[in-house]
Amino acid sequence: MLHILIILCSQCAAAKREMSKLVLACCKVYISESRNKVALESIERAAKLFPDAPIINKFTDEVYNRVGYTLVSNLPLKPSGKSCSLKSAVLNMIKAAFSSINFDSHCGSHPRLGVVDHICFHPLASASLDDAAIIARSLAADVGCGLQVPTFLYGAAHEEGRKLATIRRDLGYFKPNSDGLQWAGGLQSDPLPVNPDEGPAKASKATGVVVIGATKWVDNYNVPIFTTNIAAARKISKQVSERGGGLPSVQAMALAHDEGVIEVACNLLEPTKVSGKMVQLEVERLAQNEWLAVGEGYFTDLSQEAIIQRYLKLLSG
Repeated sequence: MLHILIILCSQCAAAKREMSKLVLACCKVYISESRNKVALESIERAAKLFPDAPIINKFTDEVYNRVGYTLVSNLPLKPSGKSCSLKSAVLNMIKAAFSSINFDSHCGSHPRLGVVDHICFHPLASASLDDAAIIARSLAADVGCGLQVPTFLYGAAHEEGRKLATIRRDLGYFKPNSDGLQWAGGLQSDPLPVNPDEGPAKASKATGVVVIGATKWVDNYNVPIFTTNIAAARKISKQVSERGGGLPSVQAMALAHDEGVIEVACNLLEPTKVSGKMVQLEVERLAQNEWLAVGEGYFTDLSQEAIIQRYLKLLSG
């Protein structure tokens, strides 16, 4: 038995050494659409033209009318935006999304700023944050100047490290613009209240704007609360967030979901320090003060370790 354990530990250590040599980048692409199957098929076909940057995971939410794709690719020793399969695959997805989705007719209970609402690059394995930022800036130039869509940068991709929440707050992301806690139609501001980093200062209602960033790994964790009392849910989301004096490195907002359910949707900016379990327990504690029942939360994507393993399995296949 001891002999078997020694062999397994040796194999595990060897796998970790091999993983440490990988230079990988992950890109999460959030599209403001989940109900138009034809559009989603078009977007996925566009990505498949670049098999070196496969879609590793897809998370669809029809109530939010939003889908998230996770792509991964190996990077050259000296990454550049000019020759990068990951950037090419994402750019192709963006073009397909703009061709098949009209933002002005979009409606959902999740806030959004455009057809391609949010794109974020994360370094994996031995890649650096600078590697991810180079790709993000190159993609922003292609979208902003090439496709003529206003594009905003954040995180390591922005020269001053601007935060994602700052851009969203400036553009009215957190305030529903329709009845029933829905976000509907294109952006109302014309011209935009703040200048984009790339592209024109005016957004088309058909496409909206694109926000592109580069950060360390972020987990997304949603906790359902069984209530229709949006004020109480917003109070809880504020109290659980760092901005409201709650858990450090946690961003949270309350969003109407299924009938009789409001979710506390959280970004865990430092998931190794504040886990989904910690968020779950804190939401339960705060909800108990409001006499509200809480369901089991869930992650909207795989862990970064699982993403790497799935990517390697695809390659070996």
